[in-house]
Amino acid sequence: MSIVEIVLLATVLAMDAFAVSVCKGISVKELKIGHGITCGLYFGIFQALMPIIGYFAGKSFTDLISDYDHWIAFALLAFIGISMIRESRDEKEVSADFGFKGMIIMALATSIDALAVGVTLAFLDVNIALASSIIGIITAIISCVGVMLGNLIGKRYGKVSEMIGGIILIVLGLKILLEHLGIIAF
Repeated sequence: MSIVEIVLLATVLAMDAFAVSVCKGISVKELKIGHGITCGLYFGIFQALMPIIGYFAGKSFTDLISDYDHWIAFALLAFIGISMIRESRDEKEVSADFGFKGMIIMALATSIDALAVGVTLAFLDVNIALASSIIGIITAIISCVGVMLGNLIGKRYGKVSEMIGGIILIVLGLKILLEHLGIIAF
């Protein structure tokens, strides 16, 4: 997996956190820089840790399923992508609370897909430390920006970004499948 693909994957994975961050920004009456930093740190750390957990879980049974790992990678990414597209249609109510308990729950909820992607990365030629670092950093930046944008422009673009992210995940999964089947080569 190339750096460009990892950056694209990281950006897509950050869309849930971005959508929640936008909602957090909307919910804040008086925005402070700490609000953006808080979202960035929580979401970035969780998005960085979950692929590592998924990666090592996937590595533990890679030998058993190496003949059809590309199908599993495709299925997982397609499932996550379809879920993101469905979620983009739902209205999300997010509180203005930036406390530990609320942020941990939101960070965990937005990073479940990163866990599944980590399992997928176990089947690919990828440096998991580099990939998870990129995922965490990009998520942190996008989340911080999301809070600020949410406070400025409201709910207008959160759903669109999540839908586009879902489509990109499905395309990435399809690319992995087609490469392993020898239909395309990148």
